[in-house]
Amino acid sequence: MDQQIKSKQRVADHGEVFTAEREVNAMLDLVKQETERIDSTFLEPACGTGNFLVEILRRKLAVVKRVYYPRRGSCHDYELQALKAVMSLYGVDLLQDNVEACRERLFEVFDEEYTAACKKAATDAYRTIVRYVLSQNILCGNALSLRKVDAQGNDTEEFIVFPEWSFPRNDSKVKRRDFELGKMMDEKKVPSKPTDENQYALALDDEWEYDEDAHAFIPKPIKEYPIIHYRRIAEHE
Repeated sequence: MDQQIKSKQRVADHGEVFTAEREVNAMLDLVKQETERIDSTFLEPACGTGNFLVEILRRKLAVVKRVYYPRRGSCHDYELQALKAVMSLYGVDLLQDNVEACRERLFEVFDEEYTAACKKAATDAYRTIVRYVLSQNILCGNALSLRKVDAQGNDTEEFIVFPEWSFPRNDSKVKRRDFELGKMMDEKKVPSKPTDENQYALALDDEWEYDEDAHAFIPKPIKEYPIIHYRRIAEHE
């Protein structure tokens, strides 16, 4: 998208200005290795129509194509890794039309690559799964108040909640945990497991849990789902 504003009124009402493609790529090149790591997570708190997220997805899918291009007619590995790339992207925007446009642009980038790679083996069922993930990862909300917004753009009482997608068994089965964005951004994190039992108890009382992999406290999820095959994740609804 070369156009940097939709209307002067939207700029006045919401301060809406889109980042040009050249600047997007220049900024992403500063973290080039992360943009090319399939499962590296990105959150765009004012995603607009997705200029940054679309380019990150293109870069990730280029890696998926290079490493997991379908062999002997099997698309399983390609589908799994492409889905991980989509699952790693999150966005919030104040305006619903931007959210819908962002989801659609991300899907179009994905679908073009998926169709080209898997050809006749590509399925609408898998496309539906990708659309479902985008519906959960790209949300309408206020990134300052960390709350969802109504049709008029006013804050509601609901906090923004994002799913964390992981593959704990390193196979095709997904673990979903939902977290409040505000708690994930809370700076009250303990960087390492404390030896002081009182400090440890305080952290637990404050709805935190110790993550052995991260060697740090992270917020407790507000909801956890059973591990399920990635083709069935929409059944969580």
